Amino acid sequence: MTSRLTILICFGLLMLAGCMAEQAEKSWQQASIPPLQPGMARVWVLRTPSQAGLITGADPMVYANGAPLAQSPVFTVYYHDFPPGTYRFTVQAFGTPAHLFDTVELAPDTQTYLQVQAIPNWEAGSTVGGASFAVLTMAPEIAKPYLPTMKYLGER
Repeated sequence: MTSRLTILICFGLLMLAGCMAEQAEKSWQQASIPPLQPGMARVWVLRTPSQAGLITGADPMVYANGAPLAQSPVFTVYYHDFPPGTYRFTVQAFGTPAHLFDTVELAPDTQTYLQVQAIPNWEAGSTVGGASFAVLTMAPEIAKPYLPTMKYLGER
């Protein structure tokens, strides 16, 4: 009887996950994303799932040149339009800060994808233990397939 109950619970959880993915896809497909204004640069910020559940409950703040941009809950995506220029993107430290950031040159009429991800500090070359967040540039061909699976938060 216990194995039958376990199978039913697993089946129910799979169905729930499928419904959530379908709902996220619908919200992305139904989103009205305004076109990029001429001369501006669009930055998409994706919060992908963490490895091995590292720091999953945190919603870190992303900063552009030291100014707060928006929080990044897991499985979300948002965008912000910037004037062209050089921007340093950082993310709020949780756990042990690893001081990981990305400097990006934003050209007019382009779109850039940034990933906020929790990583073990040793992967970043740190000698301290624990985990922290990093903000990293993603190639468009890697970022775009993620978009329909994430909750779309719109412009931030």
